[in-house]
Amino acid sequence: MPPTPRKLAAGPCTGATLRVSREGHVARLTIDRPEKRNAMTAAMWAGLPGVLAGLADDADVRVLVVTGAGPSFCAGADISELLGGPDPADPMAVVRRDNLAAQAALRNFPKPTVAMIRGHCIGGGVEIATCCDLRFADPTGVFGVTPAKVGIVYTPSSTKALLDLVGPAMTKYLLFSGELIDAPTALRVGLVDQLVPADDLEAEVHRFADILASRSALSQRATKETVAALASGSDGEHLVARWYRETIAVGELAEGVSAFADRRPPRFPWSG
Repeated sequence: MPPTPRKLAAGPCTGATLRVSREGHVARLTIDRPEKRNAMTAAMWAGLPGVLAGLADDADVRVLVVTGAGPSFCAGADISELLGGPDPADPMAVVRRDNLAAQAALRNFPKPTVAMIRGHCIGGGVEIATCCDLRFADPTGVFGVTPAKVGIVYTPSSTKALLDLVGPAMTKYLLFSGELIDAPTALRVGLVDQLVPADDLEAEVHRFADILASRSALSQRATKETVAALASGSDGEHLVARWYRETIAVGELAEGVSAFADRRPPRFPWSG
């Protein structure tokens, strides 16, 4: 069954441009400008952190799927707004600030995030996808990072997110050239984690999201924090004692072990 729409007091863009729905413990955030291939307006970048904050605070939400309405994921930022800022010396300053805040909010979202990608995933669309934990695509996916086509300087945080997935050479290839790559190539270089037949993408993402929602949210949060620490150059050891104490204190580990012994699905108590 399709996700049931659910209104959330989560920010100015919950509605016609960023749409939130939920089915069980899986929330879906849909970029909803199909007539513009879901290009992100300045208002959408500015509103995204508030939308995500509302979902992060909702204990019933255990997994977030990010996707686009219609045949595209997101064709990037709305280029008509890029030079509309108040400072003539840096007219992109405001939209760049809001873009970076939106990326940080998605990258730091405390629960598992899965990008479900069809069609165009270009520029800001790649930024959104790389800020998610995992990326599932179908064969219609087309990927590109195009600042060199319009003279934009790609930010260090966006460059690092791409670098962490595809490595230095492919990062340079994409940023130097602005060339588009197809979904099989994106899978091969690590930009996509799963390539699924078009007719099966929706069902496969929901199947996997339901699996994630059934697992220990505490384990998942600890994993997200540990991976982020390791990626930033820390050894992550400062996280160990806190999370081990927490899993004992809230009964998460005890429930997992008991469920395994009883051969039943666990009922993990921790919701973050």
